Amino acid sequence: MPLKPIAPTNGDGKKIYLLKPRGFCAGVVRAIDVVKIALDLYGPPVYVRKEIVHNKHVVDELRQAGAIFVEELDEVPAGARTIFSAHGVAPDVRRQAEERSLELIDATCPLVTKVHLEAVRFAKEGYSIVLIGHKDHDEVIGTLGEVPHRTFLVETVEDVDRLVLPDPERVRYLTQTTLSLDETRDIVLRLKERFPSIQGPPAQDICYATENRQMAVKGVAGFCDLLLVVGSQNSSNSKRLVEVGENNGVRAYLVNDCTEVDVRWLGGVRSVAVTAGASAPEHLVEELIAFLQAQDFRHLEEVELVEEDVRFSLPPELARVAGGLTTISSLR
Repeated sequence: MPLKPIAPTNGDGKKIYLLKPRGFCAGVVRAIDVVKIALDLYGPPVYVRKEIVHNKHVVDELRQAGAIFVEELDEVPAGARTIFSAHGVAPDVRRQAEERSLELIDATCPLVTKVHLEAVRFAKEGYSIVLIGHKDHDEVIGTLGEVPHRTFLVETVEDVDRLVLPDPERVRYLTQTTLSLDETRDIVLRLKERFPSIQGPPAQDICYATENRQMAVKGVAGFCDLLLVVGSQNSSNSKRLVEVGENNGVRAYLVNDCTEVDVRWLGGVRSVAVTAGASAPEHLVEELIAFLQAQDFRHLEEVELVEEDVRFSLPPELARVAGGLTTISSLR
């Protein structure tokens, strides 16, 4: 059921609408906790392939705690303990890890794993797979690697128009988990026009947190003058929040933290909405709120459009050693 826009409250003065849900999703909490618990159990160094999540502040804090972030596994000493990031990896990366006898801990988000398993299943059933996503994103690279000979990547409606498939009657589609709902809907509609027999997964691939944060932005777009999104520039879901705001008529900016806010953006603004991408720590939001309050935005209202209570268990290879610990991240 679509969410209704929240009506603005009466009152004088400049106002902040603090959106909820915001910030860390269950997959990010799990991934961060995997690194922290591994460091607690085994001590540094623990190697992490790619950024564990796409946020500079999170990565820097974990690096200070003893995590070593590498781009590829050939930078990891043979036999060392290594963590795969939340974005997932292709099978050839797993094979390389086995060849190097690495002690693996897999922090892939369960919702990303779902997409990988769907790709494998569709390929075994003889379908071509259209993957909707951004080609250079770590998640898409991993998903493409599952069945590269049967997977066709599209980023835009125009890509769909150029698409040539071996058998147009046997085709399925999947999506990156952090896409814009609106953009993805347009691409899927065009796919269905070109390939009437195409079907997607039983449940959509765009994750609950991505959807909830985008719907929250839509809910306040009608009565705020500015949207500030806390998140890193390489965070797909954070960039999509900016796009959702702009597509709904709100001037929007993506900032790593409050130091990147240009005070000129606030000129003439009476109300500003604040949210955070799914990999942005809460303390960065709190610092941004304090900055805005110092700029005379003294009224603060937290707007909650939907409650989130999703939790993911730790990877089995870590849970066994950790004695059943649940996720505990203190980077919130």
